[in-house]
Amino acid sequence: MNSPRRHPEWIKVRVPGGPRFTETQQVVRSLRLHTVCEEAHCPNVAECWGHRTATFMLMGEVCTRNCPYCAVSHGRPMPLDPLEPERVAAAVARLDLRHVVVTSVDRDDLPDGGAAHFAATARAIRARLLDCRIEVLVPDFQGEPQAVAVVAESPIDILNHNIETVPRLYRRVRPGGKYERSLELLRLGKRLRPGLLTKTGLMLGLGEAREEIRTVLRDLAAVDCDILTVGQYLQPSARHLPVERYLSPEEFVELRREALALKFRHVESGPLVRSSYHAWAHVN
Repeated sequence: MNSPRRHPEWIKVRVPGGPRFTETQQVVRSLRLHTVCEEAHCPNVAECWGHRTATFMLMGEVCTRNCPYCAVSHGRPMPLDPLEPERVAAAVARLDLRHVVVTSVDRDDLPDGGAAHFAATARAIRARLLDCRIEVLVPDFQGEPQAVAVVAESPIDILNHNIETVPRLYRRVRPGGKYERSLELLRLGKRLRPGLLTKTGLMLGLGEAREEIRTVLRDLAAVDCDILTVGQYLQPSARHLPVERYLSPEEFVELRREALALKFRHVESGPLVRSSYHAWAHVN
C-alpha cells in the first residue's frame, strides 16, 4: 500500500478547539446530524467551526459509491430519516447561520437519488430563516433531469456540484461518475432557473496536466458556471489514491487568474481550498 506523502510546508491547518468550535460540535451532535467536515476529514474544520459554520451531510454517513479519493464510508446505507430536514433546519437556526451548505452521500439506491430530501431540507431551512442563503452541494443523481429540477426549483440560492477532476482521470478517480453528466447538471440547473447561481470544484494533484485543467475551465465557462473552487487533493489514508504532485501556492494564484479571465463570478483557489471553504464570501 502507498503511504501518504509528507505534506509541504504550506499545507498547515489549525488543531480544532475553542468555544465556538465546541458549540458547533455540540449542536451537530445533539441533533444527531452528520457533517462532511468530519466524515471527509476536511482540513479546514477548525477554521469553519470556529466561525460557527458547517457543511451538513444528509442521508447518513454511508455512500453507495466507492470513489478511491474519498474518506466517506462505502456500503449499504440506512433508510432515509424523514425528520432529518427539520433537524438540519433547527441546527441552522440555533447557530444563526446566514449561509448554510447542505450536501449528501451518493444515494444511488433511491429512485430520485435523494433530490426530494434536499428540497425538503431547503424548505425547512427557509421556513425558519428567511434571510439565510442556502447552498446545496449535490451528487449527480445519475443524470436524471427531473431530480435536478426538484432541487433547482426548491428555495435554494446556489446549486453546487463538483466536477472534481479532468475527463481522462474519471475512470480511476470517480468511477461512478461521468464528466459530461456533471457538466450537464450544471447546464440544466442554470437553464431551469437562469437567476440561480451555479458552482463547482476541482481537486488537483492526481496526475492531471495543465492543459487538461484549462480545458475543464473552458468547459465550465461554456455552461455559465458562476463560482469555482480549486484545491489540492490530500490523501485521507494509505488506502486511498496517492498524491501525484503538490501544487505550489503560486500555481493556485495563476489558476485563479486564468479562471477569472474566463468570466467566472468568483474563484477561490489555494492548497487548502475545499468546495465549502469561505462559501459565505463567494456570493458577496
